[in-house]
Amino acid sequence: MRRDCIDILTRLECWYARENGQYLLTEARGAVRDLLDTSFGYHILQLGISGGRPLCSDSPINHRLFCAESPGEGVGLLAHPEELPLESDSIDTIIAHHSLEFAANPHQVLREIQRVLTPQGHLLVVGFNPYSLLGCDTRFRGIMRDALWGEQRPVSEHRLIDWLHLLGCEVLDKRRIYALPPLGRGRLRRVMARCDQWIARHNLPFGGVYVVHATKQTPGLNRPRRPLLAGRKRLVGLVPGPAPVPTPSPRSGYLKTALSPEQGNQAA
Repeated sequence: MRRDCIDILTRLECWYARENGQYLLTEARGAVRDLLDTSFGYHILQLGISGGRPLCSDSPINHRLFCAESPGEGVGLLAHPEELPLESDSIDTIIAHHSLEFAANPHQVLREIQRVLTPQGHLLVVGFNPYSLLGCDTRFRGIMRDALWGEQRPVSEHRLIDWLHLLGCEVLDKRRIYALPPLGRGRLRRVMARCDQWIARHNLPFGGVYVVHATKQTPGLNRPRRPLLAGRKRLVGLVPGPAPVPTPSPRSGYLKTALSPEQGNQAA
């Protein structure tokens, strides 16, 4: 991240705490919830906004990890998104919540996300759409030297999809939300809300925020099954203690009594 990016993300969280931000957060949770219904596994990771603004609370995956550059509510991993201290092919689902717009090298952030994602793992990227009413407003505020939006470098939806294809990811779905901000009071506000919901329901490309859903198609690393050498550095583990329980897919036909990885290998 660029200089003072920790303060920028703090300002972004403060923006989400306001009335319009709370409305957007509710819409984003609804869009992410529908996409998370197809993701299963052991671990889910959220980057960007700290655990105080979770988007994965409705995920069927039990172990949820929040990564940020500074301590905060719910943050379990302190790291730069360009250099995640996690093993390759170790995370089943990743939510990148505004992780690219304020990065010095957003493509490197996306490359690092792709590295730690498991093969066929799910990736959800939440970003601001520069070609929208919200994008025009934030651009104007940036020109006026706003402390938050002046540091924003939005990544368009088409550019993001091109990057994902280059990294061997397949885009499954795209959602657009927050086309019209909640303005006015009383009847005007209700009319604006209904129009915004109608635009989101028809997925028109006017939303101020997009949610891109993709999966990793590249194969994982072929690691030999041998004990680690003595004294060799290890990356940060995901869970101390017993292994987490996976969430079985309803299409897999497994019993609801989930097994640990060791028990699953023995049963096989």
